[in-house]
Amino acid sequence: MTVIRSLDPATLLAGLRGRRHATDPVTHVEQLAPREGRQVDWPAWAPGQLVDAFVCAGVDRPWQHQIAAAQSAWDGESVVISTGTASGKSLAYQLPVLTKLLADNRATALYLTPTKALAVDQLRTVTALDLPGVRAANFDGDTPNDERDWVRQHSRFVFSNPDMVHRNMLPMHSRWSSFLRRLTYVVVDECHSYRGVFGSHVAAVLRRLRRVCARYGSEPVFILASATVSEPAVSAQRLTGVPAVAVTDDASPRGSTTFALWEPPLGAKDGENGAPVRRQATAEVADLLTDLVVAGSRTLAFVRSRRSAELVAMSAQRSLAEVAPELARTVAAYRAGYLSDERRAIEKGLRSGELLGVAATNALELGVDVTGLDAVVLAGYPGRLASLWQQAGRAGRAGRDALAVLVARDDPLDTYLVHHPEAIFGRPVEATVLDPTNPYVLGPQLCCAAAELPLTEADVELFGGEPARHVLDALVKAGALRTRPTGWYWTSRQRPDADIRGTGGEPVVVVENGTGRLLGTVDAGASHSTVHNGAVYIHRGEVYVVDELDLETATALVHAEDPEWTTQAREVTDVAIVEELVSRSLGPVTLGLAVVDVTSQVVSYLRRRLPGGEVIGEAPLDLPERQLRTVAVYYTVDPAALADLGLRDRDIPGTLHAAEHAAIGLLPLVASCDRWDIGGLSTAAHPDTGLPTVFVYDGYAGGVGFAERGYTAAAQWLLATREAIMACGCDVGCPSCVQSPKCGNGNEPLDKVGAIAVLGLLLTHLDPPRG
Repeated sequence: MTVIRSLDPATLLAGLRGRRHATDPVTHVEQLAPREGRQVDWPAWAPGQLVDAFVCAGVDRPWQHQIAAAQSAWDGESVVISTGTASGKSLAYQLPVLTKLLADNRATALYLTPTKALAVDQLRTVTALDLPGVRAANFDGDTPNDERDWVRQHSRFVFSNPDMVHRNMLPMHSRWSSFLRRLTYVVVDECHSYRGVFGSHVAAVLRRLRRVCARYGSEPVFILASATVSEPAVSAQRLTGVPAVAVTDDASPRGSTTFALWEPPLGAKDGENGAPVRRQATAEVADLLTDLVVAGSRTLAFVRSRRSAELVAMSAQRSLAEVAPELARTVAAYRAGYLSDERRAIEKGLRSGELLGVAATNALELGVDVTGLDAVVLAGYPGRLASLWQQAGRAGRAGRDALAVLVARDDPLDTYLVHHPEAIFGRPVEATVLDPTNPYVLGPQLCCAAAELPLTEADVELFGGEPARHVLDALVKAGALRTRPTGWYWTSRQRPDADIRGTGGEPVVVVENGTGRLLGTVDAGASHSTVHNGAVYIHRGEVYVVDELDLETATALVHAEDPEWTTQAREVTDVAIVEELVSRSLGPVTLGLAVVDVTSQVVSYLRRRLPGGEVIGEAPLDLPERQLRTVAVYYTVDPAALADLGLRDRDIPGTLHAAEHAAIGLLPLVASCDRWDIGGLSTAAHPDTGLPTVFVYDGYAGGVGFAERGYTAAAQWLLATREAIMACGCDVGCPSCVQSPKCGNGNEPLDKVGAIAVLGLLLTHLDPPRG
């Protein structure tokens, strides 16, 4: 093995692309230019001891955008700062917040972030400034009960997350009254991540926080921050309910970034259906991570799932054990579901340089300050441009030049993007999609608000006006609330609850059978497919097999084993139209948007041999059905028109199935979503339409705008879908075009040629692309 001796990004990339395959896997290289920084003086209102503390921490003079945002907040205006990754957004909130805490020994502040890791990291930064009387403290699910009492009573700067505000601070607001009465600033970090159902819930939580603060006589200023948010002022107001000044002119310096698009080669044909199989992105990323670590490059590899993080880290460790044994311990996995001590140890190792390579899920996407990274490798497009730039921006911090590599998965969207770089570079990031008036969000949130303080007419406007009134009427009719002349009241002695993460309930704990050792957690919504009986589960490089999934106790019992296979759940789905919202009849084609009921059930799992992935068996599962009311975009096609295309009756199921898979893969191109946020169904004769029909639906209760965007941008969406299928070099369909990694029918039947034909028919009759 020839070692790459340089950390220069261009040299690193040249070494990588010349060593792995006979043909060059790089389809495009984009050179992102460096930028000079613009500094300004410290504001006159900043106290000398705070400025001295920042100077001691290495900040001699601030960047222009930091002071612009800090000044707005100091003047009492809510503000959103939207500048690049590692542009020093933290100082923009620290300066006004800490100035206020130093000037007024009764003032308090609240910092909110979507991840525990980022809150811990930001607390460490503030604590290191060593300012008297600030009393900063962390308050999250890992905080011991005895420490929580101290935080409530004594801390003046609380670092937390929306979950804790929702579950602890607001329901027990009387115990937090001293803190809330003096609350001056609320910092909302990484605000772009509050999207979809989660973002809609957080928007309601922040409104609940504002009304409880008003009850105690405070009206805090909001400071929001994000490296990647479209229309920041609009997004900030939608999230908080208050107008915000936007600061977007990034004055920080930036090194150059060499950004490569990388397509793994096609390999042997799949044994099941004869389609060529492209080398797995995770295998490619593990090799690249190995090479970069050997080169001395500090590297983050972002992958799409917890399982992939474990597999990539294990593969890199095995390779390093062969070629550079002393480096095998410098690679680790990082993902949600680890215990807090495990996460903190990995973060510390990455910061210190003890770890050279980490394979991580998006749990490390957000802002944990890790300086000095040389490279980032992405195992597939993360679903949104905002996430792409967040992840790629983790390299090159402290103004260093950086290498970023996007490795395409066997997926229609990834295939499209690596051959259409214009769809990535030079495009604005997506709008942050959230709907605070979603009735599936408003219902439980209004119950929570009423349990905290009786709702009044003024609160109706706070929570969205007429949509909120309709939900209140429904809650009264259902008996959840009762109405009185003074407002709406919660009727139960028990607290209401709302699942703000949209995970389907409390997480399932994974416990080792026999020892009782807690290994980690799995989201409730993913438990049926990831920790079902017989599932292979990986934790920190150790392999386990699930003995029993107990849904009543939310526990998965596992035992250590290292089988020669992996497992993949199979799920069946039905869709029923509840209400048609809008439709367009276009000759033989109808395009519609509808409220639908989606019924799904995990019915079995496949055992796939390692490392090839061949199916070696299938076992049934007895798990309950799940039902979701959501929104779907759909189209129907007249059978006569299909016959005119030369499609016979037996061709229609495979034709529509292939078109459905590819359309799901390409919807993230026009909607702010990931393919795992959406689902689909195709049928040759749907009972509600009586026609060949394809549905693509939002994977969240009530819908969050993804399907609606598919409806309004249908021509653009389906044109890109057809182009992606046609551009794929396979003969009969493969994962790069029409196969799906989550298909409940094992990717059978699929008709690539038919899909191209039916999409062409649709495009002939659709309007020109919109928006």
